Amino acid sequence: MPTTQRKPPPVRRRQVAVLIETSNAYARGLLQGVVHYIREHRPWSFHLMEQGRGDDPPAWLTGWRGDGIIARIETPKIARAVVRTGLPAVDVSAARLVPALPWVETDDEAIAHLAAEHLMERGFKRFAFCGDGRFNWSLWREKHFAGRLKQAGHDCAVYRPLEPSVDGAGDVAAEARNLAQWLKGLPKPVGIMACYDIRGQQVLDACRGAGLPVPDEVAVIGVDNDALLCDLASPPLSSVKPNAHRAGYEAAALLDRMMAGKKVAAKAHLIAPLGVAERQSTEVLAVDDRDVARAVQFIREHATEGIQVGDVLKAVPLSRRVLEQRFQKLLGLTPRAEILRTRLERVKQLLAQTELPLYIVAERTGFEHAEYLSVLFKRETGRTPSDWRTEAQGRK
Repeated sequence: MPTTQRKPPPVRRRQVAVLIETSNAYARGLLQGVVHYIREHRPWSFHLMEQGRGDDPPAWLTGWRGDGIIARIETPKIARAVVRTGLPAVDVSAARLVPALPWVETDDEAIAHLAAEHLMERGFKRFAFCGDGRFNWSLWREKHFAGRLKQAGHDCAVYRPLEPSVDGAGDVAAEARNLAQWLKGLPKPVGIMACYDIRGQQVLDACRGAGLPVPDEVAVIGVDNDALLCDLASPPLSSVKPNAHRAGYEAAALLDRMMAGKKVAAKAHLIAPLGVAERQSTEVLAVDDRDVARAVQFIREHATEGIQVGDVLKAVPLSRRVLEQRFQKLLGLTPRAEILRTRLERVKQLLAQTELPLYIVAERTGFEHAEYLSVLFKRETGRTPSDWRTEAQGRK
């Protein structure tokens, strides 16, 4: 007599609270990374509330019987609420209010170095940082931005806003006046890193009010690459692109291990940025040498077409030796190095944003063979193109 096979009981979905605001691009990137992780693994049931950054924890969290939490712990109230649950949790905030939890955040040193390199590549010799002393990530970006510039022999002016108070409107007006006054007093031309895109937009508004032309006298780069905010800025704002998607994916992976009973160390997991989204606010070459400026512009327009230094020489009335000497003096690198750097930046962009096979990426960036690109890419970055793509797209 045939035996009846019993169906296995359905696997219980883990209940996960996600305390991340949905009001900005970085936070939404975190959420997308979490979703990406669970699509590749067992699904979870989410408890997500529409909230703003720093809002009080949701009332339902008290007494909630779930399995784990991913949270931006940015206030003592949220910290206490998460700790009281006694559940496995991963922090995705730089505030570090609960040091006993594993922490996933942007690599602020790498972000600051990208911004500094971006401005130095445009020939700037004077620099400033516009931050917000209330936030750790702003202080870290300030420190590493100034540190990278110091290594290159440059000073960095710093502006921090007035302390926030209850008197909102008056403080905003006073801060706008102070920021404009600070900008007027900076030696020009100057390259400025804003701690994030909202601050960058404020700097651009202050420049416009003070009659300072952007990017000719003041070039501005922000952080987060909030596309809507950057495109609405006047002029459109260049911005460092953090890998929020990867951060969310990594946070979900850590929480999954914790909910499975595995031990996860309470340490930082820092996620490298993807690169720089260049827009009009930094589209300038701050050098007095028109021939070098013309050469750099030619390289940036044609580098992915497989050009060589000889092609650049056809665009400027200089000998190879003179061009290389002026490049080295003004930009600290050779024309050949600038061609390679520009090509590799485009390679990184295509790897991060598309699924194109490597031979197509090579074709589109001026490399004859994918094999050569692969060897060169690893030599210059320390990672293979496939490893770079995997990390940039938040995959394991």
